[in-house]
Amino acid sequence: MAKAPKGTFDPKVFLAKVGEGKAILKVDKNQIVFSQGDAADTVFYIQKGRIKVLVVSEQGKEAVVGIMEPGQFFGEGCLNGQLLRISTTVVMEPCVITSITRSAMLAALKSEPKFSELFMGYLLSRNSRIEEDLIDQLFNSSEKRLARLLLLLANFGKDGASQPIAAQISQETLAEMIGTTRSRVSFFMNKFRKLGFITYNGKIEVHSSLLNAVLYDKPEIVRDA
Repeated sequence: MAKAPKGTFDPKVFLAKVGEGKAILKVDKNQIVFSQGDAADTVFYIQKGRIKVLVVSEQGKEAVVGIMEPGQFFGEGCLNGQLLRISTTVVMEPCVITSITRSAMLAALKSEPKFSELFMGYLLSRNSRIEEDLIDQLFNSSEKRLARLLLLLANFGKDGASQPIAAQISQETLAEMIGTTRSRVSFFMNKFRKLGFITYNGKIEVHSSLLNAVLYDKPEIVRDA
């Protein structure tokens, strides 16, 4: 295999190493990376582990709005003039994270086309996911939203093999993410298990039958009454 020419910029190597304006952080489970209302001056990149993103309303109601995985950035709002964090990020499992100051991030995006391409690809992918989530929330039943979320969390591939969800995610968290109650999630999880869509014994394993039920809108997955 031919080696890359000396001096060639590799964005993955750039993100994996300490450098000017960059640091590598090892963060334990349940630790907070940043809190809602903190100063926004750093972008983060996940090398390993998962991060839960949550927001709290003025009335004190908390909602999980996303789960970030390896290869994803978070906190990038500071690049667009965001002065304060609009969410809180909590570590779901031991993580390795690259922190990049706003100035270092802007300099890399300006000077390194390959890094700009990587970051742009992430932004486009995330924008598509947000659009899909909005459509899902507006038009699908809570049962179907849960099915889609489980497939996304399991990174369900095209090979048809069962896929485990790596991180332990509570029913409360699942309920917050799809906008329903924990009791409804419990009901649907038991139903999915009885139908053979998932294996659920503390950890969740998603089977191809759940993907088929969602894709072909089988009667087992129906709109809420």
